[in-house]
Amino acid sequence: MGKAWKFGENLNTDEIIPARYNITIIPSELAKNVFCEIKPDYARSVQPGDVVVGGMNFGCGSSREHAPIAIRGSQARCVIAASFARIFFRNSINIGLPILECPAAAEDIDEGDEVDVELGTGRIYNRTKGRTYQANPLPDFVLKIADAGGIVNFLKNHEIEDLL
Repeated sequence: MGKAWKFGENLNTDEIIPARYNITIIPSELAKNVFCEIKPDYARSVQPGDVVVGGMNFGCGSSREHAPIAIRGSQARCVIAASFARIFFRNSINIGLPILECPAAAEDIDEGDEVDVELGTGRIYNRTKGRTYQANPLPDFVLKIADAGGIVNFLKNHEIEDLL
């Protein structure tokens, strides 16, 4: 269970991690400045297992992988959003950041709510409000990639057939 960190619609990758900090791809280094301009307390206050919640078109903007790497580096459990920009969605899978698309949860969860997530089933529990939401669950192969910390790590330790 973790705390919800709530963001709005059309959150772009430069708001997630400003370009001036994209001089590394080390997750823990990027995490020091994640959301620094729009939620300055996030990087110093986020706890392992917390959940990022956003509106429509989360992660729009550039195609750089730094944005999902920075969120993963902050040790957030996952990102829940009403919808994701296509390139952010793909980059998140590639680097092992679990994401769930669920408009009802994204609308109803408030900043600070205590949230549990079952990635395998897509169930999202808002413990603060006593509500349950259903996202499309992540496919097994995506869960395996996330568990490995990204597709590169996964492929180092598995055969292609493990994805099928």
